[in-house]
Amino acid sequence: MLLKQVLELFELLDTPQANGETIKKLMLERGADGVKVETVQGDKGSTDCIKVYIHGKNGKSSGGTAPTLGIIGRLGGLGARPEVIGFTSDGDGALAALAAGLKLAEMHKNGDVLEGDVIVSTHICPNAPTQDHFPVPFMDSPIDMELNNRMDVEENMDAILSIDTTKGNRVINLNGIAISNTIKEGYILEVSNDLMDVMTRVTGKLPAIFPCAQQDITPYGNDLHHLNSILQPATATNAPVVGVAITTEQPVAGCATGASHPEDVEVAARYAVEVAKGYGEGKVSFYSEKEFNHLIELYGTMNQFQTFGKNQ
Repeated sequence: MLLKQVLELFELLDTPQANGETIKKLMLERGADGVKVETVQGDKGSTDCIKVYIHGKNGKSSGGTAPTLGIIGRLGGLGARPEVIGFTSDGDGALAALAAGLKLAEMHKNGDVLEGDVIVSTHICPNAPTQDHFPVPFMDSPIDMELNNRMDVEENMDAILSIDTTKGNRVINLNGIAISNTIKEGYILEVSNDLMDVMTRVTGKLPAIFPCAQQDITPYGNDLHHLNSILQPATATNAPVVGVAITTEQPVAGCATGASHPEDVEVAARYAVEVAKGYGEGKVSFYSEKEFNHLIELYGTMNQFQTFGKNQ
């Protein structure tokens, strides 16, 4: 149960003064092994990029061999001040990722040490801009996606869960969470059976999978329509990436306030924690390496979809 962590972090993030140093202090007090905060300036403002490190007993940080999981909270901003007052729907991805990180830090401090390392990354911006998008307005970001990916994605991440509010659409029609196919090096792979098993255990429901189009795994800025930024980390790494979408039955604007459902954010955070446990132990796989290698043999690489294409 992570509701306590979600509510505690919400109070720290739902304010014009929200910043990375406040969250850093909390994470270190609760047991995180390290926290990095860097204020980054973009064309539309600034934001605090934060990374939280929780070391595993057999993780790379200690010279071990267990794989490292990255948990990324994707968003444009926590708030759209001064245009909109309050915590926006778009902030749920950061809230869920940080709640997972806080829980993992507390577990570590209490002696429940995972096998592999976990790196949680997101950014904290209480006054991001907005942008037009169909069917509802999106939150924009003070930094562009290339820089955002550069700050969020680490080379040490062997697999990534990308958590993002995904309510501004008409193709995911449920309150809760949904996951994507595994995305790797421009390929849309099968949905991981292991990740669906974890989802069933965490939600007590049948697994929900959201549709993924080819253009959704291409970089922002290529004039193609994207569902949202949930799969953008896949353009910046060769590690497998799976989106964890926080969803609603009806389209909700990313810049809408009063639209965060704590029980759905908690489920997303708890799902990330359970995946982290199994992934480090080698019990949860994001994709079949054998199957992927055979795809390469048959059809070649698809890395061009991680770029801006022929005219880049």
